Amino acid sequence: MNRSVIKAYDELANDYEHHVDQRSFYNTEYERPAMIKELPRSVSNLNVLDAGCAAGWYTCELIRHGAIVTATDISQNMVDATKRRVGEKATVVCLDLAEELPFENSSYDLIISSLVLHYLKDWKSTFKEFNRILKPGGKLLFSVHHPSMDVRLSKEGNYFSHELVVDEWTRDGKIIEVPFYRRPMQTILNETLQYFKLEKIIEPQPTEEFKKRDSSGYQKLKKAPHFLIIKASKHG
Repeated sequence: MNRSVIKAYDELANDYEHHVDQRSFYNTEYERPAMIKELPRSVSNLNVLDAGCAAGWYTCELIRHGAIVTATDISQNMVDATKRRVGEKATVVCLDLAEELPFENSSYDLIISSLVLHYLKDWKSTFKEFNRILKPGGKLLFSVHHPSMDVRLSKEGNYFSHELVVDEWTRDGKIIEVPFYRRPMQTILNETLQYFKLEKIIEPQPTEEFKKRDSSGYQKLKKAPHFLIIKASKHG
């Protein structure tokens, strides 16, 4: 993974740990409700990999509902934040999803990856590893930037490009450069289909709570999607 991604998320870790769960409606009232809706009815006693856990919100939720969770992040600061959040209730490790994963074949029932994969240049090696460690019939649920949203950052304004772009996020008065890779919808779907059975595509809708707290942002999301959610499974 791009080293500047690690730098950015090391810098963002404090904000994620202390503020995102209250201030970021794009997370709390947009992406998370749509992702949670697509989880299995019960995750109790399922082995779940939280691939790119950030400060551990999903890890905590999965634990709360009885899952046996392994959480990973490329940022050591994020790993530390997750450990502070969940203590010994999950296995939390720092690793790069672009590399070979240190997990046994067919060891997970579910992999959840929230707003992470767009930081990876190559999905094929990651999906190959995800496929290897999932049990037959196991589920993969991931969210990424919607390709129609992130094209605004394309250097050439080219929707069909697969390129490294850089966004700027302002946190506590500081501008943090956040690099990621954008790709068109056909690439997202076709690379998923190389390794998994596609079950559902979701372009999330903001909640009514989002509308109450940020009417302008709500209206924007009702007209154009910001994120994309893919639900898939390993051929069983």
